[in-house]
Amino acid sequence: MDLDSSKNLGGVGAILLVVGTVGILGSGFVGILGLIGIILVLIAMKGLADYYKDGGIFNNALYGFITIIVGGVAFVAVLVVSVLMAIATLPIDWTNPAEWPTMLQDLMDFGALWGLIGSIILAVFVAFVFVIVSAIFYRKSFNLLAAKSGVNMFGIAGLLLLIGAVLTIILVGFVLMWIAFILLAVGFFSIKTPTTELNPAAPLSPS
Repeated sequence: MDLDSSKNLGGVGAILLVVGTVGILGSGFVGILGLIGIILVLIAMKGLADYYKDGGIFNNALYGFITIIVGGVAFVAVLVVSVLMAIATLPIDWTNPAEWPTMLQDLMDFGALWGLIGSIILAVFVAFVFVIVSAIFYRKSFNLLAAKSGVNMFGIAGLLLLIGAVLTIILVGFVLMWIAFILLAVGFFSIKTPTTELNPAAPLSPS
């Protein structure tokens, strides 16, 4: 894949990330565009890594993608296991369906309620750690791309992505990450394609 194809693919992928991030808050169908966007960006990063002959550009982006996937799985696993363990501590005979309606009342018990809240906090913390690690990988990838392409916008996007990941705990980080995706799209489209200059020493063909 040539440079033009890679940068255009990356730009389109980053735009889909911008649209998909907004879609998460609205239409689930639009949110799928974010996943497509990530895949397109990864393909573009592979093409750019080959063009600039620097495997770190793609490898770090791939590690970031894998980390966020593992983080999502870990979040769900920790949440489910922790909630089930909290529910298991309730004084309910699960073999007796007649006692099941009392589960909600038992959950409102102070100790059980805090146990459930603690489980949710633990799952969110696990996801938070994975998001930060993923952002670190992506920043390394974007910094390498900025150095090779001469487009500093990639470095800014990587920094905003990392800061946004750290600040997701107070929600404002999601806005910074969304801005980072916009800058990423600008960065891809700002990559200049080298032009082949005519050799002045070459003899002209006879007319």
